[in-house]
Amino acid sequence: MEKEVQNKIFEEILSEHRGVFFKIAKTYCKDETDRQDLLQEMMINVWQALPRYKSDFKLSTWLYRICLNVAISSYRKNAAVPLHIPIEDDDNQTIVEHQEGDKQQHLQMLEKFIDELKDLDKALMLLYLEDKSHSEIAEILGISPSNVSTKVLRIKEKLKQRFSKLDK
Repeated sequence: MEKEVQNKIFEEILSEHRGVFFKIAKTYCKDETDRQDLLQEMMINVWQALPRYKSDFKLSTWLYRICLNVAISSYRKNAAVPLHIPIEDDDNQTIVEHQEGDKQQHLQMLEKFIDELKDLDKALMLLYLEDKSHSEIAEILGISPSNVSTKVLRIKEKLKQRFSKLDK
């Protein structure tokens, strides 16, 4: 791939899919400095992988796969730092600020419970909460759609159990 073409495609990716980078960085990094480092690392990896991109794959699937792999690897290297999943909208206004009473508490608890999941399950829930289909999630994470369905059901059941303990 020519550098000029690669530059143009990379700029389009950053423009059209910037939300992917930011959502994953927010999910895997609590600290702003760490988030910036992760964003840079994801962009470098996408740039380096761009010449190997095959149009057989949906661009967003390919992009999620690269960014999640970078984020999970980075998280594992820094495992001593607790993971924090902020629940924010695209304008960086916390959704939690707009919630009242029990809803706010439930959102905070959901954030905490997802925070405690294993790496793959955390990535799966990020994609699930992004309304990705089971087949898209499967393609991104490299697992079967039936495995996605099973994992989603199990995680949901765990979350229900955790919430039911709170309500008692």
